[in-house]
Amino acid sequence: MTITLALGAAFASLVLLFGTFGDVAVERRRSYLMLRSVREASKAAVTQRDRELAVPAFQRIILPALRKFGSLGSRLTPEAVLGRLDDEIAYAGNPAGWDGERVLALKFTFAMVLGFVGLILPGALTGVWWRGLIGVIVGGMLGYYIPEWVLRSRSGDRQKQIQRSLPDALDLMSITVEAGLAFDAALERTAREMGGPLGDEFYRVHQEMRLGKSRAESLRDLGDRSPLSELRSFVLAMVQADIFGIPIARVLHVQSRELRIKRRQRAEEQAQKLPVKIIFPLILCIFPSLFIVLLGPAAINIYESLIRDQ
Repeated sequence: MTITLALGAAFASLVLLFGTFGDVAVERRRSYLMLRSVREASKAAVTQRDRELAVPAFQRIILPALRKFGSLGSRLTPEAVLGRLDDEIAYAGNPAGWDGERVLALKFTFAMVLGFVGLILPGALTGVWWRGLIGVIVGGMLGYYIPEWVLRSRSGDRQKQIQRSLPDALDLMSITVEAGLAFDAALERTAREMGGPLGDEFYRVHQEMRLGKSRAESLRDLGDRSPLSELRSFVLAMVQADIFGIPIARVLHVQSRELRIKRRQRAEEQAQKLPVKIIFPLILCIFPSLFIVLLGPAAINIYESLIRDQ
């Protein structure tokens, strides 16, 4: 009986001992897991913060501000102005990160900055308030038109490159079609060989046709992305050839010949404008220097003779 009670007491002691140490181990495990989760959360927060700070300040601060400013300005701007800006962006080749709202935000931002500069500088330099008012007007107008001027300059340069390379591209396409290639393959070959803005446009048309868009629709989109009459004439001729079943090689040959004639006429037109353009530099720069060189010594001699006679 005594042995039985002793064994029972020992067993109860062991149960209590293991239960106590088990509870302690569970609590320590729970505390360790909580500390680990807090440490990982703080590490993740630091990593997220570092990741956000790794983004350039222009993308974190300036671009969102411009986007909000542009959305606000678009509500106060007529749709025709936004449409014109979108067209200019398309003519410029749709640069990455450019859209009508962002250009509009830049216009308002430049207008405010240059208007403030125009207000401060004339007033600080002269102390006359009405000159500061004129500076606000002039600076605001310049700041409002500078982004659009830059955009038009970029789109104009790109369209000039397309205009110069279009006759050669049609010659190459005509040769490849006559050699036996299909129009899609000839378009892709021409885009790869020509490169530049026109090559990019032809490659885009080729990719759109590969993705399932019809040839006529892809070519019409090409004409909408450029204001050039030569390119739109080419697009119209190719669409009609696709509709009525006219041989493409003949259409390309006729189009390339007409574009070569237009290029020669355009060069002759520029040559005819040259005498008119050279008049102003001739009168303002060359003639005064020539008069000084030719009449200067004579004027000095006349002056000295008059001094001697007196």
